[in-house]
Amino acid sequence: MIRLSNIKIRANLEDRQVIDLALKKYNIKPHEIKSAYIFKRSIDARNKKDIYYNYAVDVDLKVSRIIKGATVVEDETYPQINVLRTSKSKIAVVGSGPAGLFCALTLVDNGFCPIVFERGADVDKRVEIVDNFIKTGNLNTSTNIQFGEGGAGTFSDGKLNTGNTSIFSRKVLEEFVRFGAPREILYVAKPHIGTDNLVKIVKNMREYIISKGGEFRFETQVTDLVVNKGKIVGIKCGEEEIKTDTVILAIGHSARDTFKMILDRNIQIVPKNFAIGARIEHLQKDINFAQYGDECEFELPPAEYKLVYHAKNGRACYTFCMCPGGQVMASSSDEDTVVTNGMSKFARDGKNANSALLVEVKPEDCGGTSPLAGMYFQEALEKKAFLMGGLNYFAPAQKVGDYLDGVTTTSFGKVEPTYKPGVMPSNLNELFPGFVNETLKESIIELDKKMHGFADKDAVLTAVETRTSSPVQITRDKNTLMSNVYGIYPCGEGAGYAGGIMTAAVDGIKVAIKILEKE
Repeated sequence: MIRLSNIKIRANLEDRQVIDLALKKYNIKPHEIKSAYIFKRSIDARNKKDIYYNYAVDVDLKVSRIIKGATVVEDETYPQINVLRTSKSKIAVVGSGPAGLFCALTLVDNGFCPIVFERGADVDKRVEIVDNFIKTGNLNTSTNIQFGEGGAGTFSDGKLNTGNTSIFSRKVLEEFVRFGAPREILYVAKPHIGTDNLVKIVKNMREYIISKGGEFRFETQVTDLVVNKGKIVGIKCGEEEIKTDTVILAIGHSARDTFKMILDRNIQIVPKNFAIGARIEHLQKDINFAQYGDECEFELPPAEYKLVYHAKNGRACYTFCMCPGGQVMASSSDEDTVVTNGMSKFARDGKNANSALLVEVKPEDCGGTSPLAGMYFQEALEKKAFLMGGLNYFAPAQKVGDYLDGVTTTSFGKVEPTYKPGVMPSNLNELFPGFVNETLKESIIELDKKMHGFADKDAVLTAVETRTSSPVQITRDKNTLMSNVYGIYPCGEGAGYAGGIMTAAVDGIKVAIKILEKE
């Protein structure tokens, strides 16, 4: 296999046209190739007067020969799984987010039939319940944007980019394509699926797992773990007890009642750093201009950004889960709390861009000695936001200019908040702790120097964003991936071992392999 790199194209072309141009540049005739596909596509916008797509194309030649400028590459192969498991006990997967789904998928593809327990509804019913909450403010605490089939990432932009270098990152992308994702996620520099596609893909994955002998129990919460002499022997769902010797805890970052239960069962859990902040919204056309300028001769996709600043007080402030052409979502899972998140459809064709703007929080900021102090810190802030929003799941929101000036917003300008059920014009200086306000204000001004317009006085901050990561980690052995209770495998974002769809899915695969390879 050879790789043809540095294919610069200043137009939106079909894949076949790109491949033809690459072959022409490297003087390869079509009859010489067995196969060819795009390996990577990125946008080079460093010079706004000369923006272009940069492609790399992989080609398998019928007869090997030296191609000047091409790079020889090896086909990526995944480690062979040496299945040693002999136990006939059903494997229990708690949670059907990316970690749980990819764990279950790996298990069924290797001959084992797990039972997936999910407190929320299946994805079709979940969409209806979430839509009803957005329209009416009637919150279902079991099925919402945090809980239900597909996990919290189902209602997001579906971003699949990651700094993780695991070989299984490519495997995750291939599996998404296998179940209906656009093939372009295999080669674009910053792949995304979109909520509209994720809903269908998650359902396809579930139906496949069931067809191979797996089982799903929706609207079924695991309420207790049965432990005997340091080993897991079963789980409880209310009054029902299911015997098992293997439990994967892929519970997500919002399962607060489960965190409490885990702590009560003497499973080791420790606090970790997390982040809080707000969603910041700009007009998408302003983000496009900031990133691309206005001289590009061909249409480009909605622009993205990823920004970070280290404030003078030593705190990091950064953007996260940036959603081009998206909307800010009502993401509460507990009554009388307000939580925000961002979402985009695949087309990313909304009027506004939004991103989380976050400040790091350390365990010592949260007070108390409980491993769950960070969780209680999050909860208190969410309740305060609920009160500030007017007690009806409206979110407190403020123009950036007013926030920097410390005055209450009374009306919005060119950027209209997208959060539903609605927003309450507020003063977020009264919501956040002092160190958060100090860091956010300094950072907004400094980040504007990196991307002009970020500190636009009409940009909107909608609060509060608290669920970007888990405030705890369920400890596990580095070699076995088991907790201190034999047979329990903490997994994914909620357990503190992932930070998004990709890394959670990869962790699910790794845990499944450990289970399969254990005698």
